[in-house]
Amino acid sequence: MSIDRSIEKLIKLRAEMNRRRPSFVRMNSWYIARINDSWRSPRRSLDNKIRLERKGFPPRVKVGYRNPRAVRGLHSSGRVEVLVHSPKELEGLDPKLHVVRISSTIGARKRREIVSKASEMGLHIVNAGLSATA
Repeated sequence: MSIDRSIEKLIKLRAEMNRRRPSFVRMNSWYIARINDSWRSPRRSLDNKIRLERKGFPPRVKVGYRNPRAVRGLHSSGRVEVLVHSPKELEGLDPKLHVVRISSTIGARKRREIVSKASEMGLHIVNAGLSATA
């Protein structure tokens, strides 16, 4: 596997940024049981302390938390991840540039076909599962 040194460095930076990024939560979700933790924009409420960035409240979502543009959407190996639904979709993929992820809706028979064709082509499968050995 030969990826560019700058991409490799940015992938390590992305991992560090993901480790340090806070979990953004919805206002009052920590003490009102009916409110779940899924983030909602604080811009549309008047008394939202997250919007006001008050001390002691969770951090606000900002563009500065985003990952480097060059590695956005890339697999951790530095290759482009491709979602595959059939063996026909493997055609035209380059083992040096692409990594295959088999769709979760695929059954065992078609999964075996995809795994065998990908191994012939030299493609790496991210979620090969137990059927890769069968």
